[in-house]
Amino acid sequence: MYICVCKAVTDNQLKRAIDNGACTRRQLFQSFGVGSDCGKCNRYVKELLDEHLQQHPIMLAAAAH
Repeated sequence: MYICVCKAVTDNQLKRAIDNGACTRRQLFQSFGVGSDCGKCNRYVKELLDEHLQQHPIMLAAAAH
């Protein structure tokens, strides 16, 4: 499913990036440009990232630094 229509970024692309170590919205923005145009996807990007980080506490600790 497309999360960011403006940049044509899917949830699977974001999940792969998170699995590969992206643990902040800034990192996802730098990699994909999500949230840089209309901003409607910001809520979904945050939800996806938060959900993943809750499942992986080690990454949550890294994101806090």
